[in-house]
This record gives sequence, structure tokens and C-alpha cells, in this order.
Amino acid sequence: MAKSSAPSTAAATPAASGSDASVPALPATYEAALQELESLVSRLESGQLPLDQLLTGYQRGAQLLKFCRDRLEAVEIQIKVLEGTELKPWMQA
Repeated sequence: MAKSSAPSTAAATPAASGSDASVPALPATYEAALQELESLVSRLESGQLPLDQLLTGYQRGAQLLKFCRDRLEAVEIQIKVLEGTELKPWMQA
């Protein structure tokens, strides 16, 4: 039941740099990541996937969820800066 954020962080790093062909790259946008995550959740909930694909799907879902949360957090920070009447560039993590 415990979520392990460490593996998803470690797995996301090679994908971003493209150094590991077995880990799919993260999407370029929040919207693309959200769409992939929604599709993945539908497949997982269908109950039709073999056990090994369930595990792989769960791991990919954790990566996508972290990516989406990180993007949302960056936008929240940007909004807070804007509300303070100071505009600073949005830094992607």
C-alpha cells in the first residue's frame, strides 16, 4: 500500500536525458501527460492486463503523476509571483 516515490524519481531521470531506452520519455506538456495518465488508468481499471503489465503501468502512472504535480506546482509558484506584482520567468524543474 505504501507508495514509493524514490523509484519514480530515479526512473524519471534517465527518461528525461534519454539515456535509458527501456524507460519511455516523459511527455513534453502537462496536457499530454494528463491524457496519457487518464488512458493508463482506464486500462489498469479494466482488469484485462496481465500482472507484469499492471506493474509496468503502475510505475509509468507514478512517473506521470509526479510530472503533472511538478508542473502544477511550478505554475502555482508563477501565479504567486504574479500576484506579488513581480513577474519572474517560469523555471521548469
